[in-house]
Amino acid sequence: MTPEQMLDIAVEEARKGLAEGGIPIGAALFGADGQLLGAGHNRRVQNDDPSVHAETDAFRAAGRQRGYRSTVMVTTLSPCWYCSGLVRQFNIGAVVIGESRTFHGGHDWLAEHGVAVTLLDDERCVTMMEEFIAAKPELWAEDIGE
Repeated sequence: MTPEQMLDIAVEEARKGLAEGGIPIGAALFGADGQLLGAGHNRRVQNDDPSVHAETDAFRAAGRQRGYRSTVMVTTLSPCWYCSGLVRQFNIGAVVIGESRTFHGGHDWLAEHGVAVTLLDDERCVTMMEEFIAAKPELWAEDIGE
């Protein structure tokens, strides 16, 4: 499965989150063989829980794994420090990012610490976030801790 095909799953998750009235960020965790282990989206608004970011939702949906070094976390947006910490804590070996134009998270830090980072600069992801930020700037500011 290509990085773009993996991103398609995360984009669908982001769209679900937006349709639910939440923040349009989606993620998915894949095994080394391309098998989807878990997918999720930001549910901070829906669950009234600030800890449910897209990456944590996908990680939880994947369930326990024997190890994470060979897994790939795919996310529509550059991961924040919280989600970057999750990648480092569990030694996830690779991250595929839809875009970092609207938010530049911790992906440089991840790369500096041995995580393989692929930045796709996907126009769907950029447009979805730009439109959301324009429509709900206060909610976006809350999500990124401003």
